[in-house]
Amino acid sequence: MPGSIEDILKRATPRERTVKVCIRGDLAGRVQSLTEELAKVSKEWEPSDITEVHPARQIAADLKAARDEAQAAEVPFTVRYIGDRAYSDLLAAHPSDDENELFKLETFTPALIAASCADPVMTLAQTKELFEVINEGEIKKLFDAAWDVHHSSDVVPFSLAASAFLAVLGGES
Repeated sequence: MPGSIEDILKRATPRERTVKVCIRGDLAGRVQSLTEELAKVSKEWEPSDITEVHPARQIAADLKAARDEAQAAEVPFTVRYIGDRAYSDLLAAHPSDDENELFKLETFTPALIAASCADPVMTLAQTKELFEVINEGEIKKLFDAAWDVHHSSDVVPFSLAASAFLAVLGGES
């Protein structure tokens, strides 16, 4: 039995989600360049003699180091549901010119992220400043997380990997 609504309200907390955003675009670009270089040299390289070392070995090592450095440059952002009234007000503040769209994407995106980012807390101006240095993929990560905490209903998604791991270890699935 769930108890009274008062008991439920005492236990209720807003939905949260944390995503990692790479704030070093130069490192992400280096990873991409090395990945492309590795693919190219793997297809095209032919040794001139049997003692020649494949250049992919060094490129792969450089790629691993660049990936490690890019992962170290990821910063966690925690977004939190802002509540029904605040969310409705936010939607109303960013109406679309197109009657088929719920909001104006260009203004709603930074506003939603600024309003729902719980850690680090950001103003709208700071969010827009962040958007000037991270790419659209990283912005999308933040927006998708903010959208998810306001719209997703999957409280406990099923994890095939976790179930399989527990089954192998003899735990519950």
